[in-house]
Amino acid sequence: MRTEQLTAVALEKVDFDKYLLANAVGKRAEAIANGAQSLLDIDTSTMKYADIALQEIAEGKLTVSLES
Repeated sequence: MRTEQLTAVALEKVDFDKYLLANAVGKRAEAIANGAQSLLDIDTSTMKYADIALQEIAEGKLTVSLES
């Protein structure tokens, strides 16, 4: 799936809050860069960390919520 399509699906998962999505992708990408395992069932060795994070959110493998 193209990045634009993944972004559209991921935005639906966070009630179209683009700032929440950007923050979640950034934090998850940093976690993956620091050694966290990907939640995807595909080979992610050639993917960028932000793309992995975005796909995890779009596929519903990672839940994003606004903390109080």
